[in-house]
Amino acid sequence: MSEKSVDEVFLRSYPKIIFFWPLALVSLILWLLQMIATASDPLAAPLAWYGNVWLIVFFVNMFIVAFDFSSTKFFVLILVAVIIVILLVFLVPDMFSGISGGTFNPRLTAEFYVVVTIIMALILGLVVLGSRFDYWKIERNEIYHKSGIFSSAERIPTKSLRIKKSIPDVFEFFILRAGSITLMPGQGDVIPLPTVLNINKKQRQIDYLLSYVSVEPDELDG
Repeated sequence: MSEKSVDEVFLRSYPKIIFFWPLALVSLILWLLQMIATASDPLAAPLAWYGNVWLIVFFVNMFIVAFDFSSTKFFVLILVAVIIVILLVFLVPDMFSGISGGTFNPRLTAEFYVVVTIIMALILGLVVLGSRFDYWKIERNEIYHKSGIFSSAERIPTKSLRIKKSIPDVFEFFILRAGSITLMPGQGDVIPLPTVLNINKKQRQIDYLLSYVSVEPDELDG
């Protein structure tokens, strides 16, 4: 939808688990690949390459969710260094054969990949479904809050509304274009929305929508 045609903007804040979609996708792909390998040779051990790739993606995904990478590059440098070491150990095992005794194989089976895929898909599906019933809707004259299926709605006027947008984590922005929006209405409490997807698009839509009312921008280009 073009920013020039919006009449309302929906804001939904998601839990951090939403950033584990790369792990779910990799688990699905590796399950299919391991199934093909097993079909050609049922007695063969699980491929080491697949298991090592899954462990690397798991580590990187956990690292991204655990830390924010906004004000310093220190953790980024650590992440790059650790990834390089893991790649060398897992993917070029001959360099460390004297230490590890050979190729490292976590022996992750097709059953493991499919179980992880199902669990992740179920959790992510529930997160997305729950966001349909918990959201903030900004209109030209009011802010509408819906929480739960049967809960009553809350309405706040947009008069003297101030908005602050920030991108606290560059990796989360890279994965899902996610960032933080804080709504500061003239009446009522401050409304923090820490994980809003497509943050820049939402900001442009809000800018256009509220250009017809009196708004006091606090920080729209944080």
